[in-house]
Amino acid sequence: MARKRWKPTQPHNMQHAIRLCLDYALHKHNRSVPRVAELIGTSEWTIYGWMKDGSMPSKRIRPFEFACDATFVTQYIATSAQKLVIDIPSGARVGQAGLLDLQNSLNDAVSQLTRFYRDEAEAADVMQGVTGAMQQLAGHRENVRKHEIPELELFSGEEA
Repeated sequence: MARKRWKPTQPHNMQHAIRLCLDYALHKHNRSVPRVAELIGTSEWTIYGWMKDGSMPSKRIRPFEFACDATFVTQYIATSAQKLVIDIPSGARVGQAGLLDLQNSLNDAVSQLTRFYRDEAEAADVMQGVTGAMQQLAGHRENVRKHEIPELELFSGEEA
């Protein structure tokens, strides 16, 4: 059986987004619809109703996605409003090698775009390269944001 690739999966409509969340919960965490319903404090028939209608109360979106451990509903809402959604990696220390990796990713993305506009590259490959570069940039953005307000290092091993 082929392994399911969840990362590139994009929902086409709200019903599909809800279904993808439930499929992910079952596949990755063995959580059935009744279990997800129990975790968010509703009945499984309510969830089936949301799927049938293709709508969900906004106050239930985050608990539902948290119970499923997937964000397909949020992705659908954002992309249907023509917004870009990428996962922001957690910040980490960056050295010269990390900055060079970022520069290489950005150069590769621009190179792929150039080949695409010359009809020499596939759209899926270009999108993957550009998205990867954007994710790396988002990680560095997160590092800069955290630099202003550093996280508390409780267990760093250093004593005052």
